Amino acid sequence: MPEHAFNDVITSLAELRALVGEPAERSVKKETAALDGYAREFIAHSPFVLIATAGAEGRCDVSPKGGAPGFVVVLDDARLVMPDRPGNRRLDGMQNILQNGHVGLIFMIPGREDTLRVNGRAWVVRDAELLDRMIVADKRPPLGIGVVVEECYFHCAKAFRRAGLWNAQAWPDPTIVASFATMLHDRTKASCTVEELERDIEERTRTQLY
Repeated sequence: MPEHAFNDVITSLAELRALVGEPAERSVKKETAALDGYAREFIAHSPFVLIATAGAEGRCDVSPKGGAPGFVVVLDDARLVMPDRPGNRRLDGMQNILQNGHVGLIFMIPGREDTLRVNGRAWVVRDAELLDRMIVADKRPPLGIGVVVEECYFHCAKAFRRAGLWNAQAWPDPTIVASFATMLHDRTKASCTVEELERDIEERTRTQLY
């Protein structure tokens, strides 16, 4: 088996820097070790965040978390906590946090092309006082993810601009790829029809959001 799966790979930081160059001064200076007013305001208006984790052996996972704007609670300039709502119970990210607490977060606001990146250490928490602050529809999340901030900075709009992510006129027909129900039906060899599975998914999504 070859050492690498691809040809002509970069194997050192020196090679990488020779090709890409050094970051601009402002790209370095924009990083902080705390949540300042700008970061707090962005998080307060963000309904969506991606959380990246890695296990003890390097197994990685990126999980989406969503809620009404402000669903991630900023406790102070160094700590935040997000609820863990009902999901698929795979616990990929949670298992990684138990093994290796390092996490990376990307907060988004619909229509905004810049994002907020937060890196730090995470813990799975069940502090009743914290969980009570995240009750929605009279339902308290059973768990939360608490994060201590180590790095915080805003990321420019280039990736979103290239993707045209918020440009509705550039959005493809959603039927261009198979539906979630179709893919799930095929992969799990479900005994029901795709239509029945689709209805079941929709019902579960509607009734088990919180």
